[in-house]
Amino acid sequence: MRATAPLARHGEPIAAIATAPGRGAVGIVRVSGADLAPLIAALCGRTLTPRLATYLPFIGADGQAIDHGLAIHFPAPHSYTGEDVLELQAHGGPVVLQLLLARCLEAGQALGLRVADPGEFTERAFLNDKLDLAQAEAVADLIDASTEAAARSAGRSLRGAFSAQVQALAEPILRLRMLVEATLDFPEEEIDFLQKAGARARLDGIEAALAGVLAQARQGALLSEGLRVVLAGQPNVGKSSLLNALAGAELAIVTPIPGTTRDRVSQTIQIEGVPLHVIDTAGLRNDEQAADEVERIGIGRSWQAIGEADAVIFLHDLTRRGEPAYEAGDAAIAARLPPGTAQLQVYNKADAAEVAAEGALPADAIVLSARQGEGLDSLRQALLVQAGWVATADGVFIARTRHVQALRQAQAHLAGAQQHAAQHDTALDLLAEELRLAHDALGEITGVVTPDALLGEIFSRFCIGK
Repeated sequence: MRATAPLARHGEPIAAIATAPGRGAVGIVRVSGADLAPLIAALCGRTLTPRLATYLPFIGADGQAIDHGLAIHFPAPHSYTGEDVLELQAHGGPVVLQLLLARCLEAGQALGLRVADPGEFTERAFLNDKLDLAQAEAVADLIDASTEAAARSAGRSLRGAFSAQVQALAEPILRLRMLVEATLDFPEEEIDFLQKAGARARLDGIEAALAGVLAQARQGALLSEGLRVVLAGQPNVGKSSLLNALAGAELAIVTPIPGTTRDRVSQTIQIEGVPLHVIDTAGLRNDEQAADEVERIGIGRSWQAIGEADAVIFLHDLTRRGEPAYEAGDAAIAARLPPGTAQLQVYNKADAAEVAAEGALPADAIVLSARQGEGLDSLRQALLVQAGWVATADGVFIARTRHVQALRQAQAHLAGAQQHAAQHDTALDLLAEELRLAHDALGEITGVVTPDALLGEIFSRFCIGK
């Protein structure tokens, strides 16, 4: 069964402004509840034809019109939330919408109408089986999409593409579970059940299908959450210039004075639709070399950002190669970089290569000129490779880190099931348990098996009114 949320508050009607804050041509106030007929009568002065937009005045408590606009009534269960829904489309001024929301709350006081929590409309859609949990998360991902590719992929998940693939994995696991557990009920049957049922071949097929879904989910998680990339290196190696070049805008101050950048400067860019959160940090050097306390704080924050990064661009200055002090500084940074973090070795200032020190560069080196823009395409492609992005275009659905983790858990339990299946019928009970755990892991994705705490965490990240 699907997890349930606390019932007390979900029985109450809710209202909220459903459009973004600020001025606009149109703004929407949305109401959802069990029976909104009294509220509709008070606000509109008439009944409304279901799903038909009606132009009318929105009536205040004094009988005067607050505004004129469109009212649409979506009777349950044929609505976004599965409850009665009323949408009031008024002029998009903040004051008008606040007045309209206040009037809704006043007119619905007898019904117990209250302001909605963030994401509560979509949460009710999930609880009323209008969406599964993966689709509900895709609503937020579609709103938050920072690239066209992310928006298209979120749309596919919202239409159920991801959920259908998860269900296609869950069904054969469930059928195999049923066979194994039925056999456990009849231990007197002296047959090699696993061989007769072709259990190992079935598991092979499920594992192969899961690997394909997991690969797509990893791509979808990249589109949803992006990659956190930190620019690191000694002062004055061109980190700020590289950030500006990648962003195509003058975001960071660039001067020949070492230590110009004192705090983190970040920008989200996209490469082939993949969002990359690029962070420029203060130049790294020891405390004795830092000019003042402000720079020392900046350097500390740089190391913090590096520790949280998915990938680090370690930027080197071609014009200073061979200088003992500079090489020692690079060696000190390299020794301190987190060993598990992906690193790109980038050599900047190729436009001044005639003064570069002699000596071969590492095989994986990327040579560029942030000032001239040379070599940036090679860096962009290297970042995509580092991120694990494969240009599969229209086949990708949006996903989140928790989805990837759940698929990996299912994968691990299927591997455990294979080990027990290799022992033939002597380990049927352990095989059944691994299959159950794999099935439950998949159920966490769509919300068939989901703790209430996780639901609260997911929907609290939505905007109010959605």
